[in-house]
Amino acid sequence: MIALSLRQVTEATAGVLHLAAGTVDDRSMISGTVQTDSREVTPGSIFVAKPGEVTDGHLFAPTAVERGAELLIVERLLDLPVAQIVVADVVVALGALASDVVARVRSAGRLKVVGVTGSNGKTTTKNLLREILERVGPTVAPRGSFNNQVGAPMTMLEVTHETEYLVVEMGASGVGAIARLVDLVRPDIGIVLTVGLAHAGEFGGLDATVLAKSEMVTELLPTDVAVLNADDPRVAGMSAVTHARVVPFGEYGNAVVRATDVRAGRSGTSFILHLASGQSSPVVFRVLGEHHITNALAAAAAAEVLGVPLDTIVAALESVRKAERWRMEVLGGRDGITVINDAYNASPDSMTAALKTLAQIQEPDTRTIAVLGEMAELGALAGEEHDRVGLLAVRLNISQVVVVGAGARRMHISTINEGSWDGESAYVDTADEAFELVRTIVRPGDTILVKSSNSAGLRFLGDRLGDLYS
Repeated sequence: MIALSLRQVTEATAGVLHLAAGTVDDRSMISGTVQTDSREVTPGSIFVAKPGEVTDGHLFAPTAVERGAELLIVERLLDLPVAQIVVADVVVALGALASDVVARVRSAGRLKVVGVTGSNGKTTTKNLLREILERVGPTVAPRGSFNNQVGAPMTMLEVTHETEYLVVEMGASGVGAIARLVDLVRPDIGIVLTVGLAHAGEFGGLDATVLAKSEMVTELLPTDVAVLNADDPRVAGMSAVTHARVVPFGEYGNAVVRATDVRAGRSGTSFILHLASGQSSPVVFRVLGEHHITNALAAAAAAEVLGVPLDTIVAALESVRKAERWRMEVLGGRDGITVINDAYNASPDSMTAALKTLAQIQEPDTRTIAVLGEMAELGALAGEEHDRVGLLAVRLNISQVVVVGAGARRMHISTINEGSWDGESAYVDTADEAFELVRTIVRPGDTILVKSSNSAGLRFLGDRLGDLYS
C-alpha cells in the first residue's frame, strides 16, 4: 500500500483509532501490505480481521501480530500490543480504504482504471489486458479470480504512485454488487463480455443477471468508455443505459473492433484483428478455444482506447499460451493423448463452448472423451440445462462421455435418451472412479476434456490425468 498516516487510514475507514503503547501519535506512517490472511502477513503489514463463513479473522489477529503486523482493522478492540482501528464492518472499511488509495494515486499521477465483468471470460480478459498493458507501463491486475467485495479492494490496494494501469475484475453475487465495486474504483473503461446463465439461480433469473452486469456501465461518465460485446444482444443493449462512449467488439453486428477469417485448431485460433482506427493485423492466438476470441477482442478494444499500438497488442496476445490455471489448460502429450483441464468453473455457455472446441479439434481416426461434472448455481434451471448439455454431447458426436457426481447425473440420462448406447456414456459417483474408468478406456491419440464447476472438484481429476499422460 502507498504510505499513509494512521490518521489518514482511520479517516478513510471511518473508524476509531486506538494507539499502541510507544506510538507517539496518529501521524505515524504505515506502508506495508494489506492482508486478510494472517499467513500472508509480513513485517509492517495491515491485518484486516475479516469474519468468514467458517471462522473469524479476529481469532488470527495474534498470529498476525507475531508475524509483524503494525496495524489491525477490527470490529472489536483486541487485547494486543499494536495499533488498532475499530470499524463497524471490516469489509466495508477495506473497500473504503482501497477507494481512498486509488483516488490519491489517481489525483497525483496518470492512473487509468479498467473494469471487467461478464458471465464468462472475466479472468481470461483480465490476464490478456495485463499482458498487453505491462508492455507499456506499470500495471496492477488481480491474482487468480480476485473479483468480489474483498478480492477487488485487495487488488486496488496494490497500486503505487508509479502505477499507470489498474485492471479490476468484477464479479457479482446479485444485483448491486458490481455497482458497489464501480463506486469504489470509478473505472475509466468498463468492459462487459457476456450475459449468460452462470449464477442465474443465485441472481434470481436472467433478467436480474442483465441488470447486475449493466451496473458496470450505467454510472460511467461521458468522458469514459464502455466496451461492449456486439455479438451478445443483452450486452449490446447496454449501450442504451450508459452515458459513456461505446466501443462495440465482436465478429458480427456493429463491432468496430472485429475478428475476421477465424480458423480454430488444436494449437489455438488464428484471425485477423481489426481495430476501431481501421488498422488490422493477423493474430496467432494460442489459447485453446474459438470462444476465447471474445476475450481477446475485448482486451484489444480497451488497449486501443488507452493508446496501445497495434503491434504491441498483437505481440502480447500471441505470447499468451493459456487462459488461466484450470481454464482450457492443455496437459498430457504422451502417446498423443491430450488432456484439456477446464474444470475451474462451468455454466451452460462455457460447457457448450468447451464441448464444441473438443469436437472442433478432433483429428481424423482419433477419439474424444468428455468427463463432465455438475454446473452449479443454476437454481430452477439446473435440470433442463444439464439435459441440454447431455444432448449436445451426443449431437457433437463425442466418442465417450463420462458423467461424474449425482448433481450431473441428468447429463448421462439425456445422452442415453438421445441415442448413446453400448457404453458411449457412463456414470460414476466420484472423481476417483472417473480416473480409473478413463485409464481403462483411453487410447493413444485420444483428446480428453474435463469440465465442471469448481465445487465439483474435477480440476484435480484433470491434473491427475494430465500427470498420468505427461
